[in-house]
Amino acid sequence: MRHSVPTRSILWAYTGLVAFVLIAPTAVVIPLSFTDKASLNFPPSGWSLRWYGNFFSDPAWTSAFGNSVLIAVVVAVAATATGTAASVGLQRWTRRRAAKSTQALLLAPIVVPSIILAIGVYAIFLRLHLLGTLTGFVLAHTVLAVPFVVVSVTAALAGYDGRLTTAASSLGAGRWTAFRRVMLPLIMPGVVSGALFAFVTSFDEVVLSIFIKSPYLETLPVKMYASVTRDTDPTIAAAATMIMLLTTAIIAVGLLSIRRRKRVQ
Repeated sequence: MRHSVPTRSILWAYTGLVAFVLIAPTAVVIPLSFTDKASLNFPPSGWSLRWYGNFFSDPAWTSAFGNSVLIAVVVAVAATATGTAASVGLQRWTRRRAAKSTQALLLAPIVVPSIILAIGVYAIFLRLHLLGTLTGFVLAHTVLAVPFVVVSVTAALAGYDGRLTTAASSLGAGRWTAFRRVMLPLIMPGVVSGALFAFVTSFDEVVLSIFIKSPYLETLPVKMYASVTRDTDPTIAAAATMIMLLTTAIIAVGLLSIRRRKRVQ
């Protein structure tokens, strides 16, 4: 017991240090977005909102941002529905040998390097005429997002008591009713977490998006990458700051909703 407090303090200090090392390079982008100079110099010698104004006044930037949000929302819905259904099916299929193979196949996009996956998707979409289309972006990003939903929902299902579904069935509830009224509310924290991961995965994806983009449809990360290769004005820092704020806000809201739901349960 004497060593519990110092050990806890050391762990908290180590965690804080790791968090600082991970966050510090990203946090540098924020002051860069407020610089009054036309180049990325740190620390800024002056402050201005010029580059945020440039972001919102340039149709290319606003269009890319709108495309990213739209695609990410659709992907979050599609990946959450697909990943949740797959996780529930795998839970009922655990005794069969093919269950592990199916689960490994679903998680493969996490393991396979993005460039390899992008080349394969490009070859398929080229034949199907899906390059540069909203449908193509949604399908490609959903493939990347589904594994995160599967992992999150599977973790939630690990604590679910299957006898509750059996009890609901014995009282006359069908499979869909038992899932919707009994199982889904109890695993909702995992479903919400998976949806958040799916949204962020789609919103931040750049490698696969570069392969399937077109001059008429590109996402914000692709636009940022193109901006870096052509010029280095701080508009890209403003765009990066907005991405960080949006993803942080979404994750924070999701975590708060999960915590409130757990308190209610």
